[in-house]
Amino acid sequence: MTARDGGRRAPAGVLFDIDGTLLDSNDAHAQAWVEIFAQHGFDIPFERVRPLIGKGGDKLLPELTGLDAEEGRGKEMSEQRKALFKRDYLPRLQPTPGARALVERLRAEGRQLVIATSAAGEELQGLLRRAGVEDLIEERTTSSDAEHSKPDPDIIEAALEKGGLAPGEAVMIGDTPYDIEAASKAGIPTIALRCGGWWDDRALGGAVALYDDPAALLARLEGSPLFG
Repeated sequence: MTARDGGRRAPAGVLFDIDGTLLDSNDAHAQAWVEIFAQHGFDIPFERVRPLIGKGGDKLLPELTGLDAEEGRGKEMSEQRKALFKRDYLPRLQPTPGARALVERLRAEGRQLVIATSAAGEELQGLLRRAGVEDLIEERTTSSDAEHSKPDPDIIEAALEKGGLAPGEAVMIGDTPYDIEAASKAGIPTIALRCGGWWDDRALGGAVALYDDPAALLARLEGSPLFG
Protein backbone atom coordinates (compact mmCIF):
# COMPACT_ATOMS: atom_id res chain seq x y z
CA MET A 1 0.00 0.00 0.00
CA THR A 2 1.08 3.55 -0.60
CA ALA A 3 1.55 5.88 2.35
CA ARG A 4 0.00 9.34 1.96
CA ASP A 5 -1.06 12.28 4.09
CA GLY A 6 1.06 11.94 7.16
CA GLY A 7 1.35 8.17 7.16
CA ARG A 8 -2.21 7.13 6.32
CA ARG A 9 -2.26 4.31 3.81
CA ALA A 10 -4.40 3.86 0.74
CA PRO A 11 -6.48 0.68 1.04
CA ALA A 12 -5.05 -2.38 -0.70
CA GLY A 13 -8.51 -3.82 -1.26
CA VAL A 14 -11.86 -2.54 -2.48
CA LEU A 15 -15.11 -4.40 -1.84
CA PHE A 16 -17.84 -3.59 -4.35
CA ASP A 17 -21.56 -3.98 -3.96
CA ILE A 18 -23.11 -4.41 -7.40
CA ASP A 19 -26.85 -3.63 -7.40
CA GLY A 20 -27.25 0.15 -7.44
CA THR A 21 -23.47 0.60 -7.25
CA LEU A 22 -22.16 -0.79 -10.54
CA LEU A 23 -25.53 -1.63 -12.09
CA ASP A 24 -28.68 0.53 -12.19
CA SER A 25 -30.90 -2.28 -10.94
CA ASN A 26 -32.53 -1.31 -7.64
CA ASP A 27 -35.82 -0.11 -9.13
CA ALA A 28 -36.02 -3.29 -11.21
CA HIS A 29 -35.52 -5.50 -8.15
CA ALA A 30 -38.29 -3.63 -6.34
CA GLN A 31 -40.71 -3.87 -9.25
CA ALA A 32 -40.06 -7.61 -9.62
CA TRP A 33 -40.96 -8.09 -5.97
CA VAL A 34 -44.14 -6.02 -6.40
CA GLU A 35 -45.23 -8.26 -9.29
CA ILE A 36 -44.64 -11.45 -7.35
CA PHE A 37 -46.40 -10.10 -4.27
CA ALA A 38 -49.43 -9.24 -6.40
CA GLN A 39 -49.48 -12.71 -7.95
CA HIS A 40 -49.70 -14.16 -4.45
CA GLY A 41 -52.41 -11.79 -3.24
CA PHE A 42 -50.24 -9.26 -1.39
CA ASP A 43 -51.07 -5.63 -2.17
CA ILE A 44 -47.65 -4.17 -1.37
CA PRO A 45 -46.83 -1.02 -3.36
CA PHE A 46 -43.48 -0.14 -4.91
CA GLU A 47 -43.05 2.66 -2.37
CA ARG A 48 -42.90 0.16 0.50
CA VAL A 49 -40.58 -2.26 -1.28
CA ARG A 50 -38.06 0.19 -2.75
CA PRO A 51 -36.51 1.43 0.55
CA LEU A 52 -35.75 -2.17 1.52
CA ILE A 53 -33.77 -3.01 -1.61
CA GLY A 54 -30.21 -3.60 -0.50
CA LYS A 55 -31.26 -5.96 2.25
CA GLY A 56 -31.17 -9.63 1.37
CA GLY A 57 -34.40 -11.18 0.16
CA ASP A 58 -34.31 -13.41 3.24
CA LYS A 59 -34.96 -10.24 5.27
CA LEU A 60 -37.12 -8.26 2.84
CA LEU A 61 -39.72 -10.97 2.27
CA PRO A 62 -40.57 -11.68 5.93
CA GLU A 63 -40.53 -7.98 6.78
CA LEU A 64 -43.21 -7.28 4.18
CA THR A 65 -45.25 -10.49 4.25
CA GLY A 66 -44.44 -12.37 7.44
CA LEU A 67 -43.41 -15.39 5.37
CA ASP A 68 -40.15 -17.32 5.78
CA ALA A 69 -38.04 -16.89 2.64
CA GLU A 70 -36.42 -20.28 3.11
CA GLU A 71 -39.46 -22.56 3.13
CA GLY A 72 -42.95 -23.09 1.80
CA ARG A 73 -44.75 -20.26 0.08
CA GLY A 74 -42.02 -17.76 0.91
CA LYS A 75 -39.36 -19.87 -0.79
CA GLU A 76 -41.62 -20.29 -3.81
CA MET A 77 -42.06 -16.52 -4.05
CA SER A 78 -38.31 -15.93 -3.76
CA GLU A 79 -37.59 -18.35 -6.60
CA GLN A 80 -40.31 -16.83 -8.76
CA ARG A 81 -38.90 -13.36 -8.15
CA LYS A 82 -35.44 -14.47 -9.28
CA ALA A 83 -36.83 -16.01 -12.46
CA LEU A 84 -38.97 -12.96 -13.24
CA PHE A 85 -36.09 -10.58 -12.68
CA LYS A 86 -33.76 -12.61 -14.91
CA ARG A 87 -36.30 -12.94 -17.71
CA ASP A 88 -37.99 -9.54 -17.81
CA TYR A 89 -35.70 -7.02 -16.14
CA LEU A 90 -32.05 -8.03 -16.31
CA PRO A 91 -31.72 -7.79 -20.13
CA ARG A 92 -32.70 -4.10 -20.02
CA LEU A 93 -30.40 -2.96 -17.22
CA GLN A 94 -27.50 -0.57 -17.74
CA PRO A 95 -24.28 0.07 -15.79
CA THR A 96 -24.15 3.08 -13.51
CA PRO A 97 -22.15 5.97 -15.01
CA GLY A 98 -18.42 5.24 -14.97
CA ALA A 99 -18.75 1.74 -13.49
CA ARG A 100 -16.30 -0.02 -15.79
CA ALA A 101 -13.85 2.90 -15.92
CA LEU A 102 -13.60 3.03 -12.11
CA VAL A 103 -13.03 -0.71 -11.80
CA GLU A 104 -10.45 -0.61 -14.61
CA ARG A 105 -8.55 2.18 -12.87
CA LEU A 106 -8.45 0.43 -9.51
CA ARG A 107 -7.47 -2.87 -11.12
CA ALA A 108 -4.66 -1.14 -13.03
CA GLU A 109 -3.34 0.19 -9.71
CA GLY A 110 -3.11 -3.33 -8.37
CA ARG A 111 -5.93 -3.06 -5.83
CA GLN A 112 -7.49 -6.33 -4.71
CA LEU A 113 -11.09 -6.15 -5.92
CA VAL A 114 -13.89 -8.29 -4.49
CA ILE A 115 -17.63 -8.30 -5.16
CA ALA A 116 -19.50 -8.31 -1.83
CA THR A 117 -23.10 -9.28 -2.56
CA SER A 118 -25.57 -11.85 -1.35
CA ALA A 119 -26.95 -12.52 -4.84
CA ALA A 120 -26.98 -16.19 -5.84
CA GLY A 121 -24.17 -17.40 -8.09
CA GLU A 122 -26.16 -17.68 -11.32
CA GLU A 123 -27.85 -14.33 -10.71
CA LEU A 124 -24.52 -12.66 -9.95
CA GLN A 125 -23.04 -13.69 -13.29
CA GLY A 126 -25.84 -11.92 -15.10
CA LEU A 127 -25.52 -8.80 -12.95
CA LEU A 128 -21.78 -8.55 -13.57
CA ARG A 129 -22.28 -9.07 -17.30
CA ARG A 130 -24.85 -6.28 -17.53
CA ALA A 131 -22.62 -4.00 -15.43
CA GLY A 132 -19.79 -4.58 -17.92
CA VAL A 133 -17.28 -5.72 -15.30
CA GLU A 134 -17.53 -9.52 -15.51
CA ASP A 135 -13.98 -9.79 -16.85
CA LEU A 136 -12.45 -7.40 -14.31
CA ILE A 137 -13.31 -8.83 -10.88
CA GLU A 138 -12.46 -12.46 -10.22
CA GLU A 139 -13.10 -12.62 -6.47
CA ARG A 140 -16.80 -12.69 -5.59
CA THR A 141 -19.11 -13.62 -2.75
CA THR A 142 -22.57 -15.07 -3.24
CA SER A 143 -25.42 -16.10 -0.98
CA SER A 144 -23.68 -19.45 -0.41
CA ASP A 145 -20.76 -17.69 1.31
CA ALA A 146 -22.74 -16.25 4.22
CA GLU A 147 -25.42 -17.38 6.63
CA HIS A 148 -26.97 -13.92 6.94
CA SER A 149 -27.45 -11.20 4.34
CA LYS A 150 -26.89 -7.43 4.66
CA PRO A 151 -27.11 -5.50 6.90
CA ASP A 152 -25.46 -8.33 8.85
CA PRO A 153 -21.70 -8.34 8.25
CA ASP A 154 -21.37 -11.93 7.00
CA ILE A 155 -21.01 -11.03 3.31
CA ILE A 156 -18.40 -8.37 4.05
CA GLU A 157 -16.41 -10.74 6.23
CA ALA A 158 -16.57 -13.41 3.52
CA ALA A 159 -15.36 -10.90 0.92
CA LEU A 160 -12.42 -9.91 3.12
CA GLU A 161 -11.49 -13.56 3.49
CA LYS A 162 -11.73 -14.21 -0.24
CA GLY A 163 -9.51 -11.23 -0.92
CA GLY A 164 -7.00 -12.13 1.76
CA LEU A 165 -7.62 -8.76 3.38
CA ALA A 166 -7.74 -7.53 6.96
CA PRO A 167 -10.45 -4.98 7.81
CA GLY A 168 -7.86 -2.21 8.04
CA GLU A 169 -6.72 -2.88 4.49
CA ALA A 170 -10.05 -2.44 2.71
CA VAL A 171 -12.83 -0.01 1.91
CA MET A 172 -16.38 -0.79 0.80
CA ILE A 173 -18.10 0.94 -2.12
CA GLY A 174 -21.88 0.67 -1.86
CA ASP A 175 -25.11 2.57 -2.32
CA THR A 176 -27.47 1.79 0.57
CA PRO A 177 -27.57 2.23 4.35
CA TYR A 178 -27.43 -1.57 4.52
CA ASP A 179 -24.03 -1.63 2.82
CA ILE A 180 -22.76 0.95 5.29
CA GLU A 181 -24.13 -0.92 8.30
CA ALA A 182 -22.77 -4.29 7.18
CA ALA A 183 -19.33 -2.88 6.45
CA SER A 184 -19.23 -0.98 9.74
CA LYS A 185 -20.03 -4.15 11.66
CA ALA A 186 -17.13 -5.82 9.84
CA GLY A 187 -14.80 -2.95 10.76
CA ILE A 188 -14.35 -1.27 7.40
CA PRO A 189 -15.40 2.17 6.08
CA THR A 190 -17.80 2.73 3.19
CA ILE A 191 -17.70 5.13 0.29
CA ALA A 192 -21.37 5.62 -0.64
CA LEU A 193 -22.77 6.35 -4.10
CA ARG A 194 -26.12 8.10 -4.53
CA CYS A 195 -26.87 6.41 -7.87
CA GLY A 196 -28.64 3.56 -6.06
CA GLY A 197 -31.47 5.97 -5.30
CA TRP A 198 -30.61 7.25 -1.82
CA TRP A 199 -30.40 10.97 -2.58
CA ASP A 200 -31.13 12.07 0.99
CA ASP A 201 -27.60 12.21 2.34
CA ARG A 202 -28.84 11.65 5.89
CA ALA A 203 -29.63 8.05 4.96
CA LEU A 204 -26.01 7.54 3.93
CA GLY A 205 -24.61 9.50 6.85
CA GLY A 206 -22.45 6.64 8.08
CA ALA A 207 -20.27 6.74 4.97
CA VAL A 208 -16.80 8.28 5.03
CA ALA A 209 -17.48 9.97 1.66
CA LEU A 210 -20.38 10.47 -0.75
CA TYR A 211 -20.35 10.69 -4.56
CA ASP A 212 -23.12 10.68 -7.15
CA ASP A 213 -21.86 7.64 -9.05
CA PRO A 214 -18.66 5.77 -10.04
CA ALA A 215 -17.82 8.45 -12.60
CA ALA A 216 -17.91 11.17 -9.94
CA LEU A 217 -15.70 9.10 -7.64
CA LEU A 218 -13.25 8.43 -10.47
CA ALA A 219 -13.06 12.15 -11.28
CA ARG A 220 -12.06 12.89 -7.67
CA LEU A 221 -10.20 9.68 -6.98
CA GLU A 222 -6.94 11.10 -5.66
CA GLY A 223 -8.78 13.17 -3.06
CA SER A 224 -10.95 10.27 -1.96
CA PRO A 225 -10.53 7.75 0.87
CA LEU A 226 -9.22 5.35 -1.78
CA PHE A 227 -5.98 7.35 -1.68
CA GLY A 228 -5.47 7.49 2.07
